[in-house]
Amino acid sequence: MTNQPPWISAAEASRLLGVSRTTLYAYVSRGFIRSQPRPGSPRDRIYARDDVERMRRRTEERRDPDKARARALQWGLPILESAITLIDGSHLYYRGHDAIALSRTRSVADVASLIWTGSFDSIAAIAHAAPDDVLDEADLPFVARAQAVLAATAARDPMAFDLRTASVASAGWRILQILTAVAAHSKVAAATTEETLARAWRLRGRSVDTMRTTLVLCADHELNVSSFTARCVASAGSHPYAVVIAGLAALEGPKHGGASARAEAMLTSLRRQRRVDVAIAERLRRGESLEGFGHPLYRRGDPRARAILDLLQEHWSKSAELAFVTSVARAATAASGEQPNLDFALAALARVLQLPDGSPLVLFAIGRSIGWIGHAIEQYAADQLIRPRAKYVGVAPKHESNAYS
Repeated sequence: MTNQPPWISAAEASRLLGVSRTTLYAYVSRGFIRSQPRPGSPRDRIYARDDVERMRRRTEERRDPDKARARALQWGLPILESAITLIDGSHLYYRGHDAIALSRTRSVADVASLIWTGSFDSIAAIAHAAPDDVLDEADLPFVARAQAVLAATAARDPMAFDLRTASVASAGWRILQILTAVAAHSKVAAATTEETLARAWRLRGRSVDTMRTTLVLCADHELNVSSFTARCVASAGSHPYAVVIAGLAALEGPKHGGASARAEAMLTSLRRQRRVDVAIAERLRRGESLEGFGHPLYRRGDPRARAILDLLQEHWSKSAELAFVTSVARAATAASGEQPNLDFALAALARVLQLPDGSPLVLFAIGRSIGWIGHAIEQYAADQLIRPRAKYVGVAPKHESNAYS
């Protein structure tokens, strides 16, 4: 399947929908389909392909409701509206801003402010009231420690259930600081997230900027399973700490953020092999997967992974570890036809910068917590419980005769 342009003409939109131009314009006026002036021809308008496809699927699935139920929750019809993230098949945007450009030019705080409030300039208003020093159970893995500290902090925060946007954004800032401190085994500090992590992991110079870029690229990715979980928890009226605790639980799973741990393990295994291409071919013959390759939403490759790998090449071109992970990426792509995704890029970053084991998941979790808070803010504003219905497929009920008749 090749990538298609995200904006199409009125003629193409009408053809896909099977409606007249008049009906198409009515859909636009009612907010069902986005349109904008065609570049270079302001009198002509173009239409969002995603919106047109969604309308087309809705029409089809009204005729076959069972099909709609079957695919709505798995890479199918979007079921929630969000103004945070747009994925158009080859690019990623946060509130209309290219995420790759933001990762190179903006701070983590700037991007958090943008996702939470829609403005880069709001961070000063929400970045206050730092949490108390965090407790640290060094023998626990990151996610378990983070969940325990967040639960304890929530119990001591009298404003935890203040779900107004500004209050949630302030809580989000505290949560971001807590997660950073837990990862760094440190007290909450005034330094930025990337500086705190860099100090804990003994990184310097260009490594700090690379950490910032990576955190920004992890910030949000539309309705992935952890963000959907976060929205479900928020829809119940739970506080932001609970939202992030739930998001962490989902992220840790091996089919989501935990996939970066599998990519780490694969790289460690391949590093011991003399011929990477032969070892990858043997993995495929054994029926083993290539961890960190392919993404259903990016047919031409994950732009987040490309940005991180390009940055590593830019600053660590002579690194032996970079040469190794590059050889893995080339061999895996040649064997499978799939491009590296974010999980592989995080594992590659960890090897090149010699980060501690498990750091890819740590970076993913800290960055993605920004998105969870953004989705919570949207869900609190919607004030609507997320409660899908189930299609019963079990044993048919038995209608017993009345024994007393």
